[in-house]
Amino acid sequence: MSVVRHAFDEELQLLQNELLAMGSYVEQMLDHAVQSLCNRDEELAKEIVRRDDDVDEMDVNIEMHCLRLLALQQPMARDLRLIGTVLKTITDLERIGDHSVDIAKAAVHLKDYPNVITLVDVPLMKEKVCAMIRGSLDSFTQHDLEMAYDVCEMDNEVDKLYRRMRRAIISAMQISPTNLEACTLMLLVIYYLERCADHAVNVAERVVFVETGVLRQLAASHSGTWTPEENGDNGS
Repeated sequence: MSVVRHAFDEELQLLQNELLAMGSYVEQMLDHAVQSLCNRDEELAKEIVRRDDDVDEMDVNIEMHCLRLLALQQPMARDLRLIGTVLKTITDLERIGDHSVDIAKAAVHLKDYPNVITLVDVPLMKEKVCAMIRGSLDSFTQHDLEMAYDVCEMDNEVDKLYRRMRRAIISAMQISPTNLEACTLMLLVIYYLERCADHAVNVAERVVFVETGVLRQLAASHSGTWTPEENGDNGS
């Protein structure tokens, strides 16, 4: 192996480590955001909001690292796909961080509505989504196509859970209109979680692209019928 190639491989490994650190950080943000909701912990929710700046900084730093490698190394074939995938992945991770902040902000408003919070099993949905995030990043670092496909299969479970929870919340809104605002916020919370799952699928699909050179959709981007336009999130 040439000295130049060895140095380039070290840079790619460093880039991968930076990506994993960002992924771990946003996964923790999502976990803590749901904790702040379920425990009605306003201080933790506000801390999640503050962490958004950290994610934005990671996003910029990794993007600059990718651009340096593209400019100085002029990678070809698989290496080019890998760097391009990192650029796409940090966008998805940044959006997961944004949705974690959205959930934390909703938690502040929902802290006085414990009965509404317990209408649905948000922690269960969060656990499935976090498993998808971990799985998508592990599939990238381990070059594991099977793991990437598993993430896409898990998305079907999250979609079913989302639809079931949405029906439960809408039913509660109809029974008790006085909780309309709180229930609407809970609809947004489960929507944000469902979108985080979709971003994990985006990462898994890019892993398949890196390993095979073929980019194709492996799962539906959004299976729900209710999409809050004010959210401004149009998927991948």
